[in-house]
Amino acid sequence: MSGTLIKICGLSTPETIAAAVGSGASHVGLVHFAKSPRHLSLSDAAVLRRLLPAHVKAVLLVVNPAPESLTEAVRTIAPDVVQFHGAETPDALARFRAETGIETWRAMAVRDAASLAEVAQFRGAADRVLLDAPASSLPGGNGTAFDWSLLAGWQAPVAWGLAGGLTPANVADAIRLTRAPLVDTSSGVESAPGLKDVDKIAAFCKAARL
Repeated sequence: MSGTLIKICGLSTPETIAAAVGSGASHVGLVHFAKSPRHLSLSDAAVLRRLLPAHVKAVLLVVNPAPESLTEAVRTIAPDVVQFHGAETPDALARFRAETGIETWRAMAVRDAASLAEVAQFRGAADRVLLDAPASSLPGGNGTAFDWSLLAGWQAPVAWGLAGGLTPANVADAIRLTRAPLVDTSSGVESAPGLKDVDKIAAFCKAARL
């Protein structure tokens, strides 16, 4: 059995929360970004967060949040992790982490080897970097993958995870090829944008643990 951590992102209903927890996900992502089809109000996110058992971490996803809105979101949702998915700087992340003590992640777009070199700037600032495909209409959740061969021989300077275009059909290969310690899916377990499929969630978690 794989020891890979599994994050199912963009959940919006009690049923999909239950599916992720029951299938063995280690992390559940709650999106607070108005432009996303997976956006949750703070009150709705707080309700879903309370459904999670202690062993499954709640990840609050934000994109370039204003300081006051981030403070309100953290107070309302009480996430275990905050995932920054915009242009947030290492200094901003380090300051947030120092002030709150909350586990802090930063998503980064991977276009080429030079993109991977930029990960080092988050050493000491982020607890984990999520390697994702370049943004298109949205910062993430677009269902596209980057070239995983870029990770061959890569020595990660920080803890990391793999995102972008992961599905039940390809996640096992992705783990085998990249040795990712964490895999993150959103659109890959949907039947339509923002609409998670409980069977796909179960299939993804099963494949990730093969």
